[in-house]
Amino acid sequence: MLKDSTFHHIGYVTDSIANTSGFYLQTGYQATEIIEDDIQRVHICFLNKPGFPRIELIQPVDELSSVNKILKKTGVAPYHVCYEVPDIHLAYEELVETLDFIPLFRPVEAIALENRLICYLYKKDVGFIELVNKH
Repeated sequence: MLKDSTFHHIGYVTDSIANTSGFYLQTGYQATEIIEDDIQRVHICFLNKPGFPRIELIQPVDELSSVNKILKKTGVAPYHVCYEVPDIHLAYEELVETLDFIPLFRPVEAIALENRLICYLYKKDVGFIELVNKH
């Protein structure tokens, strides 16, 4: 479960990766190339800076994107924390069955994370979390 997890990144929803990343690039972050995830219908870019949290910028591709509702509600903002777990299936089951998280979907491959399995879960008192399976 999350006791064996490590922090992976903070996810920000944005309407423009170029505009949002500009601030972080000025503070010393480096950007990865922008990747399109056809499953989630989003563009994704990671921002990295030694000693600082990794940031994932997520921009909708179109009106079918999985993040449009969040973007319309909050504007540009952080909306999830991602944890890397040794066994995503075990962590998923424990969070859903024991801790009453609501799954958004079962683990699927994520092109932006080297096709590792990811899933999103939600709990009112916690918010959205993402799990990513370790290599």
